[in-house]
Amino acid sequence: MAENELSFERSLARLDEIVRHLEKGDMPLSDSLTLFEEGTALLKRCSLLLDEAEQTVVKLKKGEE
Repeated sequence: MAENELSFERSLARLDEIVRHLEKGDMPLSDSLTLFEEGTALLKRCSLLLDEAEQTVVKLKKGEE
């Protein structure tokens, strides 16, 4: 499944996994960079999903008024 198809929860879980691997510091630099790149993409995905959720909440609240 592509990163842009992952749910917020799955993206966040994978991001947490990546952070744990990077914090160990026992991987070769090239592997660390690959994980960092994946983590950066997942962070952007999570941020986008949160922004969309916030916009939905704002629309719903405006509809109540």
